[in-house]
Amino acid sequence: MKNFKLPDLGEGLPEAEIVEWHIKVGDTVDVDQVLVSVETAKAIVEVPSPQAGTIAKLYGEPGDIIHTGEPLLAFEGAGDDTGTVVGELKSSGKGDGQGAQKDRFIVGAAASSKRARANRATPGVRALAERLGVSLETIKGSGPGGLITTDDVHKQASHQKQLGDAEPLRGTRRTMAKNMALSHAQVVPVSIFEDVDIGDWKKGTDTTMRLVQAIGKACDAVPELNCWFDGDNLSRQLLSEVHVGIAVDTPDGLFVPVLRDITHRNLKDLRKGLENLREAVATRKIPPKEMQGATITLSNFGTMTGQYANPIVSPPQVAIVGAGRIREKVVPYDGAATIRRILPLSLTFDHRAATGGEASRFLGALVDALQKTG
Repeated sequence: MKNFKLPDLGEGLPEAEIVEWHIKVGDTVDVDQVLVSVETAKAIVEVPSPQAGTIAKLYGEPGDIIHTGEPLLAFEGAGDDTGTVVGELKSSGKGDGQGAQKDRFIVGAAASSKRARANRATPGVRALAERLGVSLETIKGSGPGGLITTDDVHKQASHQKQLGDAEPLRGTRRTMAKNMALSHAQVVPVSIFEDVDIGDWKKGTDTTMRLVQAIGKACDAVPELNCWFDGDNLSRQLLSEVHVGIAVDTPDGLFVPVLRDITHRNLKDLRKGLENLREAVATRKIPPKEMQGATITLSNFGTMTGQYANPIVSPPQVAIVGAGRIREKVVPYDGAATIRRILPLSLTFDHRAATGGEASRFLGALVDALQKTG
């Protein structure tokens, strides 16, 4: 048999989850015929066949996690394994796998796939796990070389009985968990807070767009927070263009599409661009390239609830702005106690790359831009 390995689906995407096989064992396929749909952290991608031939074996089932370079399927006949990169990967209707660029968010090693875990168990242990309803992918083997033992299976079965079956994270939620762990391991976060008096804003002001434009002005005033930081080499790259990642909450998890070059676009164009990104996220048709390359992020969590937060910085970015729920508050104004509309702001920055003074000046510039009548 000749193995076809999962090809590179884009730099920084080390794994994919099988969504649907479009062929079965015994089928004859043509070159570039779609073999399988897989879900990465970015989109659902259709993987084409690198050759014509007959399918001899499928190495995974829907729901399995396959790493780049692992066997995906096998063709009948002899020959060298293939699959590092296969032509141009096509996107399904749920996403766009073309134009994958260097991803500065998805970093780090992937967890073992089901097959890799199962291969670290003897046939007897696998049979025991099946009888007890235990998934071997949830077990870290205690035997030599990580071999899963009968004791490991019994302990996991007992644990499941006490707590119930755990739901493995998949797709976007799985990626979100990895990114949060990466940030926790790498970033030295510091958060500062401030209230903005927006009582002079015109009725119907677009809060999100005002925030985006204010971030652009703050980046112009303090460019040290609009940069990428390389913690391994202790170097930073100050960036001339401002690309704002907009945190979008969905039932599937957190997406952060990128609103690009915000300082050179008018309000109408920015709003249209954001609506297009949100629609693409909602329908899962967002191309991977539209979630790459952010230089700073905005989390407008106040559209739901909450006033202040410690938002998570995603490397290589060094800052994220959080906007809380607008509220009315009694404050001193023109020498009298007055009820004003207040927008709470949170700024988290990576203290390895930016000083407290730079962050404070950035937040001050952000406040000044927001407090202007508009």
